[in-house]
Amino acid sequence: MLPVEQALERILSALAPLPAEMVPVSHALGRVTAEPIRARRTQPPVDVSAMDGYAVRAADVATVPATLRRVGSAPAGGRYPGILGPGEAVRIFTGGPVPDGADAIVLQEDVDASAEADGAAITVREGAPAGTFVRRAGLDFRTGDVGVPAGRRLTARDIGLVAAMNVPWIAVTRRPRVAILSTGDEIVRPGELVEATSIVSSNAYALAAVVRAVGGEAVDLGIAPDDRDALRALAAGARGADLLVTSGGASVGRHDLVQEALGDGSLGADALRVGFWKIAMRPGKPLIFGHLGAVPMLGLPGNPVSTVVCATVFLRPALERMLGLAAGPSAPAEAVLAVDLKPNDRRQDYMRATSEPGPDGRRLVTPFVKQDSSMMSRLAEADCLVVRPPHDPARSAGDRVEILPLDAGFLSI
Repeated sequence: MLPVEQALERILSALAPLPAEMVPVSHALGRVTAEPIRARRTQPPVDVSAMDGYAVRAADVATVPATLRRVGSAPAGGRYPGILGPGEAVRIFTGGPVPDGADAIVLQEDVDASAEADGAAITVREGAPAGTFVRRAGLDFRTGDVGVPAGRRLTARDIGLVAAMNVPWIAVTRRPRVAILSTGDEIVRPGELVEATSIVSSNAYALAAVVRAVGGEAVDLGIAPDDRDALRALAAGARGADLLVTSGGASVGRHDLVQEALGDGSLGADALRVGFWKIAMRPGKPLIFGHLGAVPMLGLPGNPVSTVVCATVFLRPALERMLGLAAGPSAPAEAVLAVDLKPNDRRQDYMRATSEPGPDGRRLVTPFVKQDSSMMSRLAEADCLVVRPPHDPARSAGDRVEILPLDAGFLSI
């Protein structure tokens, strides 16, 4: 059985970032930049006031009180056309261009004005050294500056910056198109349950949610019965996709037909070529990676918990690689066990667990007693996975362990 780290490395090495496409800045939230985004203007373009007040020459207010003559105004978006001379002041507002000749702003509350009209006398009660409340041209960024690097998932903050840089269109990596195929005679759609022995299809919906959360487009190919011809026919719908993800049929039972039906040679050049099969992990041992024709394929086990855990460990980094992000193993965090654990066997274990703040500020984790890979209620209740390496010895309450958060990545987009 292949170790988890080697399996992930082989998956990622078979994938590459997708081509770029242009999208308007208004539709770029959550997309991944395909190239650096550079400013198309300088911000602010000229020296501007940071406050409401009066633009003055610092030398004129070095000694206060000082009486000056108002000669004009400079609102945001406008400007005073002249050059400020000795003993003169210009009424200015936040964002207004600083007049030529002025080098400081005095606050309006530090000024007594006899009238709000040009030619009126004002008395400055508090001085202002040169540069006071003046935002210099280029304080935020200058034309040509890189505001957002390539390979970054755009946040709302990034969108605001890009718009401020006068960039209306952005080159982003195309969304991965992921075909999802469920298998099994017993699988039915939600709302179609008619037999007590049927199983409601949850994997396709969970996988599609993962794909969309990471930034891809999910295409549901349907549910293939345990019939070779039907499986081949539905799998053919993956042509043109960037990735095919199957659910179920990856083990060695009589009804596990994915490898047999797709790789028996009847599909010719489109036959399944298996790169590896079986991973030293729990849950998720019967995992397949290969290519169905030109389309990379990830064959996940049918148990729903196994499916979602494998999607977290393998599918998410695969999508990130295709999006041009820095893909790799999901970053673990450290926590403290709240209970004792028995020794682990030769497979890397991903135990569903809940966590809470401990008395010392560290996360305190409690794995569920029952870890059955069919229990979706436990997975939904969990907020992390306790990651136990192969042959991990018995652990005691208070021991440090690695955890893989389940929520942060998918909810941060």
